[in-house]
Amino acid sequence: MDWNQTVIPVGPGDEGFDVSPSGQELCTANAHDGTLSVVDIASKKNVATIDAKTYGANRLKFTLDGKYVLISSLGDSDLVIYDAASRKEFKRIKIGHGAAGILMQPDGGHAFVACGPDNYVAVIDLKTWEVTGHIDAGGEPDGLAWAVRP
Repeated sequence: MDWNQTVIPVGPGDEGFDVSPSGQELCTANAHDGTLSVVDIASKKNVATIDAKTYGANRLKFTLDGKYVLISSLGDSDLVIYDAASRKEFKRIKIGHGAAGILMQPDGGHAFVACGPDNYVAVIDLKTWEVTGHIDAGGEPDGLAWAVRP
């Protein structure tokens, strides 16, 4: 298989990224300057850099409907949510003492956020935008994956 690589300049320390469900945009969180970069996939250009104030950003995930972008930070207690269309901050949710991996429930009802310093995974209701629970995980959880028993 041949790969064609295109380097697209974004902000410093780009860490978490995700492609929108439509496949038209890629968003990446830039940990060093707290910005959020939006890349148009068709033109392969950085079309927006937003001062998201997400220093230490670690992971980023679109909601399944593509309306929102969730950004976690290793050094902050907030999960930051951006409206994907307006590119404006929608909400900040206190989730713990730092966070990493973000996973969407397959039906789009909840997001799960690994809060390593707290040894739990925060459960976020995506209708009310509130923390509805914690799953004790121990051992500083980071990456998350969805598994289904056969």
